[in-house]
Amino acid sequence: MVSEPTVADATNRIYESLQADNADIDVHIAALKAALTRAGLKEAVFDPARLVQNNRSGRKRMEAYFRQRGVMVKFAS
Repeated sequence: MVSEPTVADATNRIYESLQADNADIDVHIAALKAALTRAGLKEAVFDPARLVQNNRSGRKRMEAYFRQRGVMVKFAS
């Protein structure tokens, strides 16, 4: 039986995907959305220091892209 990824696993895969020029990002977003649902969470929290584009424009673009796919994004301060 294959275990479903946790929110932390899915978040780490998204960081890896962002570092790899967004490779398979939509697959990882879908996995994150499912993990959030299983955990009963409404939003994913990302560390801005781990983002490729850690500026306001990059964060807003990421928020919008994830929101279109049903995942609310917040950034740790």
